[in-house]
Amino acid sequence: MARIIDVIDHVNVGDEEFAYREPQQGSGDWRMGSQVIVGESQAAVFVRGGQALDVLGPGRHTLSTANLPLLSGLIGMATSGRTPFTADLYFVNLKDMPQVGWGTNPPIVLETPGRGLGVALLITHGVIDIGVDDALLFVKQYAVGKAVVSLRDIKERIQSILLSEIAELLTKSGAQSVPDANRLLGDLEGAMLAKVNDKFQALGLRIKAFEAKPFTAKDVSLDELRNYVSLDMWERVQRLNIAQKAAENPGLGGALAGAGVGMGVGQQIGAALNPEAAGLQQQMLQQQMMMQQMMMDMMKRQGGGAEAEAPAGSAAPSNSQTKEEIQALIDNLDMKLASGEISEAVYNRLVAKWQERLDSMG
Repeated sequence: MARIIDVIDHVNVGDEEFAYREPQQGSGDWRMGSQVIVGESQAAVFVRGGQALDVLGPGRHTLSTANLPLLSGLIGMATSGRTPFTADLYFVNLKDMPQVGWGTNPPIVLETPGRGLGVALLITHGVIDIGVDDALLFVKQYAVGKAVVSLRDIKERIQSILLSEIAELLTKSGAQSVPDANRLLGDLEGAMLAKVNDKFQALGLRIKAFEAKPFTAKDVSLDELRNYVSLDMWERVQRLNIAQKAAENPGLGGALAGAGVGMGVGQQIGAALNPEAAGLQQQMLQQQMMMQQMMMDMMKRQGGGAEAEAPAGSAAPSNSQTKEEIQALIDNLDMKLASGEISEAVYNRLVAKWQERLDSMG
């Protein structure tokens, strides 16, 4: 049997250390009468069989059934408690760790209806003061079976909780732009202490300070944006991007308007940006089908020269269209095929008609 531990303490506490096991290699041999010296801003937690049991506060403790009621009840005492027993002892650092850095990685997704692509990726960074609030809970959550637990071991979990709570508070606030989010930042910092501490206390931790720099929008390409948003949001962003490109291209915008679909695209995007809209997906599908049909009708009228058959209130493209306008329409069909808005068969049929017209212009 290994040497019985008669006196134990832990004075060389690391700067980012939360918990330290004695002995480091695993369970030690103890007996009632052994002494544990717990320093200021420390707690000592006995663990046996994977269970965190009794906690000792600061001071010099002689182990007895009185201060180890759970452990002694588990192992049973014989021969006046002098029988050796094995257990792990964790010294827990209760000091606050100040100025612990955190940041928005990944960014916080904020919907911005009517602005840009309808979504912004918020980024910021700041610091928190964090420490162990309940030594027993902390050991149960993070320390059992480990020789040392330091800040780096749980920093990702801390960051995840922070970002989740910030995103939830922003969503509930109704913020729809970066300035909106920054106006709420002062209140957010106060709310974070109360809101986040509820979750951290369940892990045996506490936060005493929360600071954040102003939000800015992360600049990413459309392809990169796909890595941060849901599939539903990504599809909405794609449709809005197509509509914006159409609006920026006079030839393409005029041709879509001539087909009677210019306003339909805008209305579709507006509805898509409202996550509460009833039957949103069905509406989108119906509008896409109407758009395809109108474009096909337009092609038929163009090919047959039957401009007089155009629906009331719309104007079919005239024979004076430029090569640039026709090329813009072909480019738009490429985007619609890539985004799944039209089938390959429809795409091939329409491109063939427009390409024939383009070739005839020399």
